[in-house]
Amino acid sequence: MSMIAIRDGMRGYLAEPATPNGAAIVVIQEIFGVNAVTRGVADALAAQGYLALAPDLFWRLEPGVDITDQSEAEWKKALDLMNRFDIDSGVGDIKATIALLRARPGVKKVGAVGYCLGGLLAYLTAARSDADASVGYYGVNIPAFLGEAANIKTPLMLHIAAEDGFVPKPAQEQMIAGLKDNAHVTLHRYDGVDHAFARPGGKNFNAEAAALANERTAAFFRRHLG
Repeated sequence: MSMIAIRDGMRGYLAEPATPNGAAIVVIQEIFGVNAVTRGVADALAAQGYLALAPDLFWRLEPGVDITDQSEAEWKKALDLMNRFDIDSGVGDIKATIALLRARPGVKKVGAVGYCLGGLLAYLTAARSDADASVGYYGVNIPAFLGEAANIKTPLMLHIAAEDGFVPKPAQEQMIAGLKDNAHVTLHRYDGVDHAFARPGGKNFNAEAAALANERTAAFFRRHLG
């Protein structure tokens, strides 16, 4: 497990599998940077046989952001970074990360998984890149980009928290209505859970919902990246 150069001044956390399965996955960060939670996702994917790379998408604003959700000051910083973050540049960085992974020996397919801000970016990765399969957890502000839904031509799975404080129910219904006719998209909504229900150590962590979502994600990647 190490930090590697991706392009320009952008680096990323690379988790390499002991027994590669021929696929790679881009791990798209939350608003807290490439922190222990994000690195843990990459490590878990590597344990399943995937080459996993988490790019530092805040590198233009502040390289190496690594904070938690455990203090008010960290939340303030995270939200400021999110508000200043350029979505289009972030998708470009993800596309560069996908290209880097495709060039690695033995990699046949590349997927993406993202959380929170990364959930939106996973949706846009499906719409704008050549990723073979993408998964988004509790993506924020997806309704603003539903005009791109028709561009999704590869499998996309979205996990929606029914009580998401950042994605109110009207926005959830917009997402469902805007994506229900795209055969490439699978939506799962989890009753009674809030935003970041799959973030270990977070105040909204729900072990049962997280386990179900993670099982669905693992099966989805086995099916589409295998």
